[in-house]
Amino acid sequence: MTTPGQPAKQGNRSLDPHLRRYAARTAGMTASEIRALFAVASRPEVVSLAGGMPHLAALPLEGLAREVGELIATDGLAALQYASANGTPELREQICDVMALEGIHGHPDDVVVTVGSQMGLDMVTRIFVDPGDVVLAEGPSYVGALGSFAAYQAQVVHVAMDADGLIPQALREALAAVERSGRRVKFLYTIPNFHNPAGVTLSIARRAEVLEICRQAGVLVVEDNPYGLLGFDGQTYPALRSTDPDNVVYLGSFSKTFAPGLRVGWVLAPHAVREKLVLAAESATLCPPTLNQMIVSRYLSTHDWKGQIKIYREAYRERRDAAISALEQHMPAGCSWNRPDGGFYVWLTVPEGIDTKAMLPRAITQRVAYASGTGFYADKLGSRQLRISYCYPTPERIREGVRRLANVLEDEAQLHATFGPTTSRELSGPQNPSPDTA
Repeated sequence: MTTPGQPAKQGNRSLDPHLRRYAARTAGMTASEIRALFAVASRPEVVSLAGGMPHLAALPLEGLAREVGELIATDGLAALQYASANGTPELREQICDVMALEGIHGHPDDVVVTVGSQMGLDMVTRIFVDPGDVVLAEGPSYVGALGSFAAYQAQVVHVAMDADGLIPQALREALAAVERSGRRVKFLYTIPNFHNPAGVTLSIARRAEVLEICRQAGVLVVEDNPYGLLGFDGQTYPALRSTDPDNVVYLGSFSKTFAPGLRVGWVLAPHAVREKLVLAAESATLCPPTLNQMIVSRYLSTHDWKGQIKIYREAYRERRDAAISALEQHMPAGCSWNRPDGGFYVWLTVPEGIDTKAMLPRAITQRVAYASGTGFYADKLGSRQLRISYCYPTPERIREGVRRLANVLEDEAQLHATFGPTTSRELSGPQNPSPDTA
């Protein structure tokens, strides 16, 4: 038996000879359930409703290829060189133009370009959170955010949502409970538009109330808004940052509206916070990739990027409609789901007694993948929920994937009726299905 705190051994050899050397914070660094699915879900015979990959086939790739070639030929010496830690001046100005669509009046000096908005979230957590501090986050919440919070040893307290987004009274109650416990809330992390994974949008009426609650409590708001321009009816909601620029740190990204592989995001922060972010960026990456920034700048300068966003909206609306119609046609009794007005995701609740994490291996054997709800809670709740991503597959594949998922749920319901709740993994198929079975 291994003594607590001692390296596990296999024979005379430690499984990890570096175990005693790791920092204490690495204990919170665990593999994402969603990322772990990618190897299986990428098989061509599996319909993946798991990952949130954008529909890049909608991009004008030939024109982009020419633009990148011209960029290297004419500005290669600058594009391949180091640049400022907070990003190129041209791109920061263009980012302000993009944010203006959401009512934000930002200044380029307060924009810090990041290697994807995930880097921005990581930096914000690094500069604000000490071990044991509390971060409030909607329940469920974005899995990448939960990973960052855990890595910096934050304690996540979830705040309930409904069809209109985060519930203000639940926010008040969470703040009061944390205060009674003697802990400190450092910030509220929220995805107000087309939430990942819940797919809901914070109502206009609630936005001012949430901001006022946080202002009175002295709590910073971190607004993560990668999907804000992808509303299916063309509506663009006013950003929280547009209402309260002094108490909101805004995270943006080109991953959903242009290309995720370029890894270009940004943070818009109050000026004093921006200074700390630049220092954090310098220590992490020295500077974001100049070439990638200049590709985005040239795209924004030479292409109809607003028209391209409209094309994305139409493609995702078609996929949303395919997912909803398939759910209505195939899902067994006891299931419920939302109808998102934008973004990438449907949040599905399954009949009581079915555990979506335990069911996942069986679903893989039936050649369909999804993201279990437990991955979106710091406390591993959400066993009756799952996330369906409709952004990447074709409408035909989405319908087939939902049909397969419905069959799996019907089988699980029968198992539940016969054996009880399907929390036992023995009822859910093999943990590592072979290619022959998946």
